[in-house]
Amino acid sequence: MALNPESPCVNICVMDADSGLCVGCLRSIDEIVAWGGLASEARRALMKALPERKARLGAQALKRLEILNRARPNRL
Repeated sequence: MALNPESPCVNICVMDADSGLCVGCLRSIDEIVAWGGLASEARRALMKALPERKARLGAQALKRLEILNRARPNRL
């Protein structure tokens, strides 16, 4: 595992109104803003939480993500 995890940003910046998460990177606005100042341990913890967030993200948001992925292949 990298000592300083890279950003999970995939340049698909669409906020899901229901969850408050970005459909592309699965972070909240506060997490996106804070990312640059987070310690490596905090970044790893957030990265570890992303698969669970994707699983709970609503079907509508996942459908939007699928549409965006088709428009921008090889992003996720």
